[in-house]
Amino acid sequence: MAKVFTATGRRKSAVAQVKMTAGKGKITINGRDVREFMPHETYVMDLMQPLVATNNEKTFDIEVKVNGGGASGQTGAIRLGITRCLLAYDEANEDNDDSYRKILKRAGFVTRDPRSKERKKPGLKAARRAPQFSKR
Repeated sequence: MAKVFTATGRRKSAVAQVKMTAGKGKITINGRDVREFMPHETYVMDLMQPLVATNNEKTFDIEVKVNGGGASGQTGAIRLGITRCLLAYDEANEDNDDSYRKILKRAGFVTRDPRSKERKKPGLKAARRAPQFSKR
C-alpha cells in the first residue's frame, strides 16, 4: 500500500481536506476532475503552484474534499493543503538533499492567509458602513 499524506488547508471560510498518494498527477475535488470542478483555468493554475514549484506535477495523485467559501477561497485552501502534504512528504523522506520547505516558503505558500470577513458592528449597516448622515 502506498503512503498517504493528509493535510487541511483553510482560506476565508473555505476548508479543504487533502489526501496525497503516489500516482500520475490526477487531481480530484469532491469526486470530480479539477478542470470540471473549478470554473476558470487560473484557479487550476493557482492550486497547482506548489506542485509546479517542487516539480511534482506528475508525481502524486491528489484527492480533495472542500466546502465553504467561494471559488477563490476554496482554491487558496486547496493550495495550502497541498503545500502541507508536500511538507509532510518531505519530512518522511529525509534522504532528500533539496528541502521543499525552502522552496515553498520562498514562494509564500506555507503561510496561511489570515484575512477573512470582518464582523458587523452594532449601530452600523455593515462592518464599517455607517447609516447615511442627515441633518434633519
